[in-house]
Amino acid sequence: MRQIILDTETTGLEPSQGHRVIEIGCVEVVNRTLTGRNLHLYLKPDRDSDPEALAVHGLTNAFLADKPKFEAIADEFLNFVADAELIIHNASFDTKFLNAELARMGRGTLDKHCGKITDSLMHARLLHPGKRNSLDSLCDRYGISNAHRTLHGALLDSELLAEVWLAMTRGQDALLIEPEETPAGGAGDLVVGGFDASVLRVVTASAHEAAAHDAYLKDLDKAVGGNCLWRTIEPKVEAAEAAPA
Repeated sequence: MRQIILDTETTGLEPSQGHRVIEIGCVEVVNRTLTGRNLHLYLKPDRDSDPEALAVHGLTNAFLADKPKFEAIADEFLNFVADAELIIHNASFDTKFLNAELARMGRGTLDKHCGKITDSLMHARLLHPGKRNSLDSLCDRYGISNAHRTLHGALLDSELLAEVWLAMTRGQDALLIEPEETPAGGAGDLVVGGFDASVLRVVTASAHEAAAHDAYLKDLDKAVGGNCLWRTIEPKVEAAEAAPA
């Protein structure tokens, strides 16, 4: 499975007002592993950035003056994202800008060039309803260091989002590009072997807990006017537990 973690920086908030993409950052992940293949592009917008946008990304017109226009890098960008799933935080923002750039060239919309577009912000809101789910907030929540992030940058934000995405979707703390240093006296190499389920402690319900469970199911039966769903699967669960190993 090939995924591209993508972020952009822009001159403002609305492409309909003539604002343009000025930076694209893409990080490639294949089978949930960083490949080291990234795409990082600065673009000449032929217009000023809004003061608010400039304060966020710090990309001045003087810096962007010798950079290519989107039309010059469109093929390189589209080839990089071709058929991949794109993971974008607040995807509607980035896609509307990229769609506007592609529309100027008659190249259709971004979803026609990639396999799928997934909004990591929507995923985070499902996992953490009612909480702040900005990239900075998610880095804090999952213990991912973003101390080096003083300004927004498309590639840096994509690298941080890659770690956040893996943490959200697999519960792993980070995508580690380099092995961690081994503490003094610790094992030198990490050995990943098979999982031995026999070491897990099995905790069975007490009589009180079983009685409370049964009372809860009876309330569910009354609520649905018959047998609740658990009643249909409970015999199968009991049979599986009683079967010899």
